[in-house]
Amino acid sequence: MSSDVSFDHPLDEATALRPLGDDARGARRYAGQTHPGYDNMLGPYGGITAAQAMAAVMNHPQRRGEPIAFTGNYAAALAKGPFEVEAEPARTSRTTQHWLIRITQTGADGAAAVVFTGTAMTARRRPTWSGDDAPMPTGLPAPDDIARPTWSGAGAPVPWLARYDARFIAGPLPDVWNGQENDSRTLLWMRDNPPRPLDFISLTALSDLFFPRIWRRRAIMTPIGTVTITIYYHAGAADLAAAGADYLLGQANGQAFFNGFFDQSARLWRRDGRLLATTHQMVYYKE
Repeated sequence: MSSDVSFDHPLDEATALRPLGDDARGARRYAGQTHPGYDNMLGPYGGITAAQAMAAVMNHPQRRGEPIAFTGNYAAALAKGPFEVEAEPARTSRTTQHWLIRITQTGADGAAAVVFTGTAMTARRRPTWSGDDAPMPTGLPAPDDIARPTWSGAGAPVPWLARYDARFIAGPLPDVWNGQENDSRTLLWMRDNPPRPLDFISLTALSDLFFPRIWRRRAIMTPIGTVTITIYYHAGAADLAAAGADYLLGQANGQAFFNGFFDQSARLWRRDGRLLATTHQMVYYKE
């Protein structure tokens, strides 16, 4: 593990939740707080909101097993300040557990409003035959051989971009926003900044790191917003721990752009080729 790993990390600050109590259903409420380090143009970076929702499941005393799938729906942008997140184990079997998640914030009128809803599934995996049919691209330059883009790090135009170290191999943001059409594929090395050992919470946040495919597809700074994201986890906690604080390889593609909404999919591999997660999201865009 690298000696420059930080154990007092902004991600841990952002996903710290304080238990508020349980109800008869087993739902646990937590108090959380938005973090200025993950601010975006309007509200927080969507990946940190997803990670906060996943943290509510991971911290729940009734959780069984490890995450298999997560879906988050962005009903509204979170306002800066406090929020509450509730995680409920809706049904538990011998092997699987199904979760309902909801984030609320109190508005100016004093009423609580839902800003995020989600579901998750955890499971106790058993050793079986396993294999990947999505091999990692090979023959790639190492992360240290690729310069970070000027917008990643201290010169980030919005705070959350400084929280990630992104090294683009192919498909970066356009140099010129001239409407030129391109393929929508991006390939990059990615990790937290400062480096942080990988776990399910950080992997959830990293799964939303890919910029909107429509910006790559035709080089216009179109207003966008993710409306729903689903993440499938293909590895256990030990597999994530084996990645340490090293870079992951991420690949993203758009699929269809139609009348105000498009979808994009992505894959995240450990440097040794182990597929850790796949993700799919639907994004609103404005013309």
